[in-house]
Amino acid sequence: MLFDKLRQIEERSEELARALADPRIYTQPGESARLRKEHAETLEIVERFREYREVLKRLGEARRILAEGGDRELQELAEAEIQELSAKETALEADLKRLLVPRDPNDDKNVFVEIRAGAGGDEAALFAADLARMYTRYAERQRWKVEVMDASATGAGGYKEIILFIQGRGAWSRLKFERGVHRVQRVPVTESSGRVHTSTVTVAVLLEAEDVDVKVDEKDLKVDVYRSSGPGGQGVNTTDSAVRITHLPTGLVVTCQDERSQLKNRAKALRVLKARLLERAQQEQQAAIAADRRSQVGTGERSERIRTYNFPQTRVTDHRIGLTLHRLPAVLEGDLDELIEALTAAEQAERLERVAH
Repeated sequence: MLFDKLRQIEERSEELARALADPRIYTQPGESARLRKEHAETLEIVERFREYREVLKRLGEARRILAEGGDRELQELAEAEIQELSAKETALEADLKRLLVPRDPNDDKNVFVEIRAGAGGDEAALFAADLARMYTRYAERQRWKVEVMDASATGAGGYKEIILFIQGRGAWSRLKFERGVHRVQRVPVTESSGRVHTSTVTVAVLLEAEDVDVKVDEKDLKVDVYRSSGPGGQGVNTTDSAVRITHLPTGLVVTCQDERSQLKNRAKALRVLKARLLERAQQEQQAAIAADRRSQVGTGERSERIRTYNFPQTRVTDHRIGLTLHRLPAVLEGDLDELIEALTAAEQAERLERVAH
């Protein structure tokens, strides 16, 4: 299965190389750029695959020599080569599986981290402040920029809600694992009896939205021209200069009759149409973000948790991978690398499993 997949990539790489060797492709800048990018993405895989295939070939020859028997010295050389080549085969196979895992195109994007107090009243709000500080410290360790976009503070020094904008290379790739319900177990400062309380804070990690690029295809437009109505100067009401544009996929209709020129009215109407399409696309984007946020944090109940911070035992447990660390103070100071790297490794293993099948 792996070999077949690699062979397909090699064939595609060769096909791309032939296409890029044709001078005619450079009359289409967009297409040539796309092909160059795709070809560049295949090169490392193909190079490793050819090395892997050569190792398998040499390994087969060494095993054949060993199976044939004969000269003792030749047999010893074959055994040594098999040992060396087997190690190379294992390493190259692991490398190829890693290269076949699709990279998340969002990995290097900036993020908004939205932290909200869940169940637990003032104690949840205080822990929301602790998590905001933890992520700020972690971002500082990564040399990322942090900006507080909005905050709703409580009188006790906590936050009902705080939104951080974290800007830096790899922000999404590292912080995407923080999405969900974080549970804290500790004795509140206000608790005189010393009983441990359980509270929750929800964390949503959202990609920074990029500007939506609105493209309008001519075939999607119905353009009607008609004579302008209402007050107007000489010529405005006597020629078919008014323009009505209907965007067929959405049903949006824009009219313009301000100018004497039909061409100018059409250009104006098209600008208005694009603005309205942009607004609609942004609204759809915001709705998608809101749905993503809801899917990340659930209802904020204590039973819905990705991680528990237990103060009496100074432990942090990530329930998704069953990892427990007994160094809670360091984690709250932003030392999240061990947790994040373990989560990254688990995600990588899952992706490798999908590639293998």
